[in-house]
Amino acid sequence: MTALWIKGLVSRRRTRLAGTALGVAVCVALLASVGTFLSATTGQMTKRAAARVAVDWQLALRPGTSAASALIEVRRTRGLQQVLPVGYADTTGLGAATGGGSQQTGPGKVLGIPAGYARAFPGQVRTLAGRGSGVLIAQQTAANLHAAPGDTITIGRRGRAAAKVRVDGVVDLPAADSLFQRVGAPVGAQPQAPPDNVVLLPAPTFARLLGAGAQTQLHIKLSHALPRTPGAAFTDVSGRGRNLETRLAGGGLVGDNLGTALDQAREDALYASLLFLFLGLPGAVIAGLVTASLAALGGEQRRRDAALLRTRGATTRQLVRLAGAEAAASGLTGVALGLGTALVVGQLAFGSATFGGTTLSAVVWGAGSALAGLAAAVAAIVVPGWRDARSLTVAGQRRGAGRDHGRRRTALALLALAGSGLVFWQASRNGYNLVLAPEGVPQVSVNWYALLAPALGWLGTGLLVHELAQAILQRGGAVRRLIRPVAGPLSGVVASSLRRRRGALAAGVTLLALTAAFGASTAVFNSTYKAQAEVDARLTNGADVTVVDSSGTRTAVPRVAGMGAVEPLQHRFAYVGADLQDLYGVRPATITAAGKLQNSWFAGGTAAELMGKLAARADSLLVSEETVKDFQLHPGDLLRLRLNGRTVPFHYAGVAREFPTAPKDSFLVANASYIARATGSKAIGTFLVQTDGTAPKTVAHRLRARLGTTAKVSDVDEQRRVIGSNLTAVELSGLTRVELGFALVLAVAASGLALGVGFRERRRTFVLVAALGARPRQLGAFVWSESLYVTLGGIVLGAAIAAALSLMLVKILTGVFDPPPDVLTVPWGYLFAVVAVAGGAVGAAGSLTLRALRRPQPEELRAR
Repeated sequence: MTALWIKGLVSRRRTRLAGTALGVAVCVALLASVGTFLSATTGQMTKRAAARVAVDWQLALRPGTSAASALIEVRRTRGLQQVLPVGYADTTGLGAATGGGSQQTGPGKVLGIPAGYARAFPGQVRTLAGRGSGVLIAQQTAANLHAAPGDTITIGRRGRAAAKVRVDGVVDLPAADSLFQRVGAPVGAQPQAPPDNVVLLPAPTFARLLGAGAQTQLHIKLSHALPRTPGAAFTDVSGRGRNLETRLAGGGLVGDNLGTALDQAREDALYASLLFLFLGLPGAVIAGLVTASLAALGGEQRRRDAALLRTRGATTRQLVRLAGAEAAASGLTGVALGLGTALVVGQLAFGSATFGGTTLSAVVWGAGSALAGLAAAVAAIVVPGWRDARSLTVAGQRRGAGRDHGRRRTALALLALAGSGLVFWQASRNGYNLVLAPEGVPQVSVNWYALLAPALGWLGTGLLVHELAQAILQRGGAVRRLIRPVAGPLSGVVASSLRRRRGALAAGVTLLALTAAFGASTAVFNSTYKAQAEVDARLTNGADVTVVDSSGTRTAVPRVAGMGAVEPLQHRFAYVGADLQDLYGVRPATITAAGKLQNSWFAGGTAAELMGKLAARADSLLVSEETVKDFQLHPGDLLRLRLNGRTVPFHYAGVAREFPTAPKDSFLVANASYIARATGSKAIGTFLVQTDGTAPKTVAHRLRARLGTTAKVSDVDEQRRVIGSNLTAVELSGLTRVELGFALVLAVAASGLALGVGFRERRRTFVLVAALGARPRQLGAFVWSESLYVTLGGIVLGAAIAAALSLMLVKILTGVFDPPPDVLTVPWGYLFAVVAVAGGAVGAAGSLTLRALRRPQPEELRAR
């Protein structure tokens, strides 16, 4: 009987089966594609975090520990690829006699570098001038000494005569912070900045000149064949480091640079998972609702079929079994189609045709997506079929209880929205901290309470839209005015028809509104993220091209072709108490436009207002939020900063959360003219260069050729590549492309497909009306009025939901943005595309329905 029933459905109910199968396929494909996103993203996060580390471990040996014995233990470490000893020694100062004068620096560091070090640890030393081997000096040191390859410098040695060496090359040390870290010291006890004066000597020369009393580190490179997730990789690497320390029995401490990079990646990995909850799960739920809606459109036909089977002796169990067979047929078809689609989408969007990073996760995601699709089919077909089979005699009671159900839904909607607003307000009072990742702790946690805001928001808006759509249909006058342009003189009759079908039409409006809100909110989030990534690149670099003066004496930069405006930016260092911080001197009248300052970078006023305070009162000072908190500052407080050996008074005027080229934690912003008067120096440390439209990379290359090793030149294109390869950003563009593509598919399904299947299921009704003499224009009044109400209502209400959800989404996921945006970026092109696709699908469904009705179909008049 079941096989015969399935055969009949395939031959006579193809539209119903196909609609349900397509809904299941979209649900499964969306969930499985998100699994592919998580797999690709977490794997890339681990790889890219590891790739940015120049030296994975720095093993600092305790005094008295033999380097040879330590090497034996290091070579037993799993995954070891390279280990080389590096000597560390202090110098009392460096000197040089060049260009008819002599220069002397303060204390610095001397390193003993073994042969082959640059090849073993690429990225640790970058040659700027001369040879890449022999006696090398850092770029800042070369600027301080006015030295170049071929010059002779002296290295001061405590208690001994200075040693003379000939410079072979000038180098840059991109990883200087980790290279000169204090291994084993807590974060707050690390040096504020790497040393300015650094000399790199060949290991034999180092041993001869500074070997006595020098310290030794073993620089270690590990295999990067790590677990895919940053959290698991961090646990693995840090565990191996502690194991090595145990085997050395206190003879050395591991500076775990690789573990630190992976530690920082854990928070981003968890944000990637949360993006699934915010960007993927709502789409999967909506896809399930689309499936249920498409299946529900055939509910009346299923009830007629069930009644006919009941008259022929079918039991409730048999009816439920037949409903299950239909659900299995459409569900399995949709699952196969959805999984296949997800594999193709994963390969095209993420370069990974798998549902997970491991076999277990792939099975879990694939099976979970399939089960979710089957559950949607069961909920859409079997559950209503079982309910109808048991409730054939209580239809009147259900109709009588409708108003009570409506009141309960309205009350639940208002309660959910109130709860959403309350949670959002509470969680955002002190800033949204969605992911908590204590440094050095393997576990990260999520503030799950904050997630209630969007969850309750989706639930409340969905229920409220449904009740609002029904309430509008109850008001006959409003509906008649709405449909008069398409229904004409039949607007009253059509309005009555719409009122009788208010439940189904309200469901259609709700579905389209939620689908439009999902697509629009995802698109706004994606566009805002892209815009802030560009802002982040410019914030980090400062401008199109940034020139950092190594000598600290430059007051201008040479003009080259392609340069536009140049904004000078003083960069000094000042002590706030015992805390050494970066101090930036600005020209308040021009920095707002030249630095493209955003209001979200400041607190206590807009960017223009705070720059106005610096201009109005020369000793005004902007400080970071961390400094305000640490020193318990209040507006107007007097701060005495130690600057260039002098005590300079300032007054706290506002907060700078971010500033071009500034670090993320503690820094100060003041009036450049006041700093120059207080210190007696007009030297500019940084120049922000805007181009005239020429590519920043080209202008930067020209400036490097003019400035040589005396200044560091960077461009925004380089920073954009670095930020584009950062952790959370790795596959976000691919995820949002997938989400936006599925949103368009759901818009078609929620509008055109749903209406088309609904018209198909009511085809007999339309044929009867036509047989009674209705003209095509009169039939079109019914078809186009339904289409107009569903489309217009869904788009308008969806836009309202999208506006609220977009604000909430960006606020909750503020940890993904760096810095947070001032305003949302609206992708009007995509939004118009959603409206056009939905409208086109509705128009196609209505046109096909009316075309089919023009052909005489007497078989439709038979009772079925």
